[in-house]
Amino acid sequence: MKTLIYQKKVKIVRHQDKRCNFYKLVLYNQIETYQSYQGKHIFNCDFIISFIGIENTKAVFYGIYEVCGSPSPAKEYPLPNDFIFQEMVNYETDIYYHLKRVHGFEDYENRVVIEWGKGTLAWNQHLSPKEVTEILPKGKIKEFPGYLNFIIDFKELELIFRFTDSNKKWKEMLSMVNGIYLIVDKKTGYQYIGSAYGNDGIWGRWSVYVKTDHGNNMMLEEQMINDENYKYNYQFSILQTLPKGITKSEVINYEKFYKEKLGTRAFGLNAN
Repeated sequence: MKTLIYQKKVKIVRHQDKRCNFYKLVLYNQIETYQSYQGKHIFNCDFIISFIGIENTKAVFYGIYEVCGSPSPAKEYPLPNDFIFQEMVNYETDIYYHLKRVHGFEDYENRVVIEWGKGTLAWNQHLSPKEVTEILPKGKIKEFPGYLNFIIDFKELELIFRFTDSNKKWKEMLSMVNGIYLIVDKKTGYQYIGSAYGNDGIWGRWSVYVKTDHGNNMMLEEQMINDENYKYNYQFSILQTLPKGITKSEVINYEKFYKEKLGTRAFGLNAN
């Protein structure tokens, strides 16, 4: 297959779009949908090699796709309801490409970083040599930015615990502190305040969510009765870190304070 691709007409593309949260498109595997819709006849080739634009002029390999036949009017292929960038498509003028993923390159996907060069505005180019600058560890998410400087989705939380060796900084930092954390249901806006204490700190408490999907929280568990994937509506953040030497009762007092401050008993997901 690899030899066959090089015998065909191939384009390389570097996806980057300031109009939406592109990181979330990657995280929720919606790049394939995103790249199928184009405003012009861009993919006049047999295959495209897709990259995601990252810092400076670098790009990380996403996948290889076969361009199957001629494009169709976009209005014949409405966006899926769960697509996070619904306003992207102009159904009156855009076109839809039928793209088929080429298997056999999975070990390189989301790992191989290349130097695209100065012409990043030329986001689609005919195949040409590019310098490989880095091979990322499998399952690595974004760098740990500081305790109060991140919001992560449940899917990211799963990746951190599944690929711990690739995300060692997250484990190290979250294990060092106790604290008060916030879970927001992005679908309803409801909030849940929780606390973490013990030898493994926040890392230990959040590991329970990955194992159980709901952290043994009654109201979160109720939301999942009819939809086992409801957990992917949750996003996690830290409200306050606390030292590991603090007592359990002191941590719980902080938790009670935040529940009252944000009203999560009356208008959120805290049952007590």
